[in-house]
Amino acid sequence: MDSQIDWHAARAALEWQLEMGVTEAISETPINRFEQVAPPPKAGVGPGVAAPTVPVQAAPEADPVAEAEAAARAAPDLMALQAAMAAYPHCELQKGARNLVFCDGVAGARVMIVGEAPGRDEDRIGKPFVGRAGQLLDKMLAAINLGRDREGAQAVYITNVLPWRPPQNRDPKPDEMAMMQPFLKRHIALAKPEVLVVMGNISCQALLGKRGITRLRGQWDEVEGLPVVPMFHPAYLLRNPSAKREAWADLLDLQARLTKKA
Repeated sequence: MDSQIDWHAARAALEWQLEMGVTEAISETPINRFEQVAPPPKAGVGPGVAAPTVPVQAAPEADPVAEAEAAARAAPDLMALQAAMAAYPHCELQKGARNLVFCDGVAGARVMIVGEAPGRDEDRIGKPFVGRAGQLLDKMLAAINLGRDREGAQAVYITNVLPWRPPQNRDPKPDEMAMMQPFLKRHIALAKPEVLVVMGNISCQALLGKRGITRLRGQWDEVEGLPVVPMFHPAYLLRNPSAKREAWADLLDLQARLTKKA
């Protein structure tokens, strides 16, 4: 069946549309007729009466640092703190990481070491300092009779500023450090060390608010009421073997401080 109408019928239909007021068949710009549908009038509002304007308030944006502080403060022990960090939703690093790198060593040890952020090996295994830099750290600690696998006064406890690996091992961003700082401070409070060792620029920035490890190393400071000494990161020593002499001097200074406090 031919669905087309003849010329006369088409002309008659067009003339009828013109009589009804149609002036254009197609407009220059598309019109979404659905957006032009007027909303139904509210109850009690008649024609010619303006509806009352109700201000719409946007939902307040979340404060990642404030939420981190509340979550960290609510953690009664290290296990709860780890769970709180795993449930924290605002750090984008978590989406690209394999594991949350929380700690290694003995909780309650006299010495707590704070590194920077996990690398590839740490992300894969889920523990801090397990790659080449970690192997060098173990040798450095063993030289002054300390170790993550030892007990009592010879034990150490290790964590990082960030628990998740940054992409391509880039430096942590300021907002990432800010939102993780409450967890780090709570970590220190729950681990209860006697001495803190901060390794590398990122750790110094997070806990001391300073950068420039070549200037800061070996200079004792105080953080959270604890004595703290900045040291070269083992990864830096692998790239700059000539700095091992200064690192050895800092280790001997740490050993002397521990002996004095014993």
